[in-house]
Amino acid sequence: MAMLKLAALDEDDLKIVSVHVQDAVIRVGDMHWDKAARRFLLEMNRFAWESPSGSVLNKRYERRRAVLHFDGVQAVRANGISRDKLDEVLVLLSIRFTPEDAPAGTIELIFAGDIALRLDVEYVESRLADLGAAWEAGAKPSHFG
Repeated sequence: MAMLKLAALDEDDLKIVSVHVQDAVIRVGDMHWDKAARRFLLEMNRFAWESPSGSVLNKRYERRRAVLHFDGVQAVRANGISRDKLDEVLVLLSIRFTPEDAPAGTIELIFAGDIALRLDVEYVESRLADLGAAWEAGAKPSHFG
């Protein structure tokens, strides 16, 4: 399977990126905001939803190391994240954009456990890129309502 590279330049593009990073696991210490460059970056182990899963009897799931970054970030607000716990692992559930003064708005990263990051952005510009080969994941993530 080829490595994934996606760009998001509007709300619809961001929805596609969100699907591909759903259930990614991210260490708090792997989130970086470069205030001077107005860039927020997350290193993650994303679940490869696009990978074939094999036969019914021989299911094979994969994860890939990836980087997701957002440009034009003016401010970052966190709810439920402690910068003192750099090894804490978060599970990313979704990304959504709320326009405010188009093209500006807020990009919200929703994590399991009522945790969220809010990025105040001048515009939507994001890139997702896999960094290397996949490895086998023990199971497919499941969601309970």
